[in-house]
Amino acid sequence: MTNPLPQLGPVDHIGIAVADLEAGKRLYGEVFGLALVFEEEVASERVRVAAFDGGGIRLELLASTDPDGPIGRFLAKRGEGIHHVCYRVEDVAATLAHLKAQGLRTLDEVPRPGAGGCQVAFIHPKSAGGVLVEISQPPAEGGHA
Repeated sequence: MTNPLPQLGPVDHIGIAVADLEAGKRLYGEVFGLALVFEEEVASERVRVAAFDGGGIRLELLASTDPDGPIGRFLAKRGEGIHHVCYRVEDVAATLAHLKAQGLRTLDEVPRPGAGGCQVAFIHPKSAGGVLVEISQPPAEGGHA
């Protein structure tokens, strides 16, 4: 039997693709009454992120800054809605290697920068029951994680 470690940690956040970030911020902030935790652009992913405190799990609204970026393509194909579930891990590189060794298909060969100074990697939905799974290692110091 294979060693199941490293394990996925708690759910860190749920990514929600939105066509209009300002409308999404009004809905989650003013209507739902959730607190905005941070907002930033992740240029490498061609996305603007507005993160809300969802009561222990962040809800990250993802608005594309480029129609050919990952969120732009998602919106064009599927429309607005849940884009991914992210799990916190202690070592994203080791976890990614472990998951690949277990036969999971990944979108990343190595970790890459994510929102809040985290290092992230993605598992293909075809290997995760139809769900795009992100694994995220918080920054050593600072950041939003």
